[in-house]
Amino acid sequence: MAAKKKAQRAGSVAPRARSSAASKGASAPRGSAKGGKKKATARTEPARRSVIRAATQAAAPTRVAAPARKSAAAQPARSPGIVLGEGDEAPGFALPDQGGAQVSSGALAGQPYVLYFYPKNDTPGCTTEACAFRDALPAFEELGVRVIGVSPDSSASHERFRAKYELPFTLLSDADKQLSTAYGAWALKKNYGREYMGVVRSTFLVDAKGVIRNAWRGVKVNGHVEKVQAAAAALG
Repeated sequence: MAAKKKAQRAGSVAPRARSSAASKGASAPRGSAKGGKKKATARTEPARRSVIRAATQAAAPTRVAAPARKSAAAQPARSPGIVLGEGDEAPGFALPDQGGAQVSSGALAGQPYVLYFYPKNDTPGCTTEACAFRDALPAFEELGVRVIGVSPDSSASHERFRAKYELPFTLLSDADKQLSTAYGAWALKKNYGREYMGVVRSTFLVDAKGVIRNAWRGVKVNGHVEKVQAAAAALG
């Protein structure tokens, strides 16, 4: 009897053991599914981060590259001088003439004078202008106005130019362009699309007090000397 009860108890326990084993076996697929999900997440994470990074970059403001700076050599040149005009005090100077003698503004004090700047000796326009002043010189002398030409040419070049065309007035050598720069006559020029620094044909009438009374820039040679002569006569 006792043995029979013992056998029954053993039989009743076995199913529980099988049931427990079955339940453990049944839970295995769930565990396996979780593992698969983790692997899938691991595979998709880089793609998700890439999408987020792309969206962030698209939302960020676009940086525009600054334009490249031009080199100093590419910068267009400009006249370093002050552009003087009527009513301004005439700059002082001391320059050699055609014979090498110094001519200064101080020596001209109390006397009106014409100072005309030209690019180069013995060139067509400059020769025409010089000869026009030569022919009108007696009229300027009657008015007590001295005529002086200025260019970067040397004193020797001036002497040859004067001798060739019998120019009876003073020519000053402004080799370092200081006086031309002071008057703003040394400036940027353009010719056939080329830019370069040079003398801009200019004329200034200075009165006895050293004040600029008239200024002509970018002079056209024809008829110019007559305009200067009329202005000189108006000084009184």
